[in-house]
Amino acid sequence: MSFINFASREINCKIVYYGPGLGGKTTNLQYIFEQTAGKAGGKMISLATETDRTLFFDFLPLDLGTVRGFKTRFHLYTVPGQVFYDASRKLILRGVDGVIFVADSQEERMDANLEAIENLQDNLKEHGYDFMKIPYVLQLNKRDLPSALPVEELKKQLSRKDEPTFEAVAFKGTGVFETLKECGRLVLAELKKG
Repeated sequence: MSFINFASREINCKIVYYGPGLGGKTTNLQYIFEQTAGKAGGKMISLATETDRTLFFDFLPLDLGTVRGFKTRFHLYTVPGQVFYDASRKLILRGVDGVIFVADSQEERMDANLEAIENLQDNLKEHGYDFMKIPYVLQLNKRDLPSALPVEELKKQLSRKDEPTFEAVAFKGTGVFETLKECGRLVLAELKKG
């Protein structure tokens, strides 16, 4: 649920990067940070416990538009990859406005992808969100690896609601901003409805 700051005329929205461990969620955030907030002197916050790590930063995109004269500020989060850290995942999803699922394209990671999507749906439901209504984008990461499955095969197994899907090689930045912009666009469309 977005937070409106009337004093600064900003709408703060939360986008969560979700997916299996080592799938590229953190790499997406690091690339975006280096290209935007990092250049402007911003800070990325890493909340680390003994067992898991969550990355967070916010930035003010210039080209995603305004809603009724308010600027939009997006707060980007990752969740810990392993389902073992489910309590952290649930906490991070609280107040979410949009989700980017970062899937690992490698054949040997398909079970981990499916487990993470199921976990996402369960956790959203627990928070009272309707998965079919929440802004959601699927990113097929690691497209450069030799064991990457064909895009159509990945979409057949991972697509849940005819969501926008992007191919990516996150460490090179390929598909990273396209994925984020589409999720941001979907979040703003939801805000304009409300």
